[in-house]
Amino acid sequence: MFVASRSESKTLPVIDEMVAQTGNSAVKFLSLDLGDLASVRACANEFLRTGESLHGLVNNAGLAGQRGMTESGFELAFGTNYLGPFLLTGLLLKRLRESAPARIVNVSSIGHYRAPGIDYEAVRKPTKSLTGLPEYAVSKLGNVLHAQELARRLEADGVTTYSLHPGAIASDVWRRVPWPVRPLIKRRMRSPAEGARTSLYCATSPEVANDSGHYYDNCRRKEPSAVATPQLAAELWDRSIDWVALET
Repeated sequence: MFVASRSESKTLPVIDEMVAQTGNSAVKFLSLDLGDLASVRACANEFLRTGESLHGLVNNAGLAGQRGMTESGFELAFGTNYLGPFLLTGLLLKRLRESAPARIVNVSSIGHYRAPGIDYEAVRKPTKSLTGLPEYAVSKLGNVLHAQELARRLEADGVTTYSLHPGAIASDVWRRVPWPVRPLIKRRMRSPAEGARTSLYCATSPEVANDSGHYYDNCRRKEPSAVATPQLAAELWDRSIDWVALET
């Protein structure tokens, strides 16, 4: 098992906890900054060099409430939450196919319902809104569309795909919300362990082993936003391939 993130110092205690709870000591850290496409390529290459099979890929990026642009020149939330995982998945697709049966899980958000669509010019500019939340919604719509288009393209390959809403989670993603508001809004949120339930369900449950491309909430299939159409998914795919210069 591999855990990829930006901070090794913050990830190693998590890995230690995983080892202690499961008894599986074969958990390794991979350096990954999803906002930097060069880092994404380096991470994928490092994993591929191990020669390991890949039966499950969970794309879990949740940058929210921040403004700016990524290292690679995209709106901060869109570039980090959507485009980085898009490239990482694309670079690992061959290994996923070789390892089939395999699953790809995109952690989206209920916030994707608030996105009116995708403004292809806006995602190449700095965050426009004051809160960054409209841009976050667009990035999470991207996760849903990505899973849909992957399902269409991988239909005969033994690789199934899923997108999901994990719930409002009391994690460190809210660290930029000022005190005393931060502890107040986190009081009614789910714990990180509870928030992982739907991701684990999509990644491992035999109940959905033959399903692909669907959206889930609280371990149940749910209809995504009406704007998450096959046409938009295909268009976003084509543009994303060009943006990240990914060979298909």
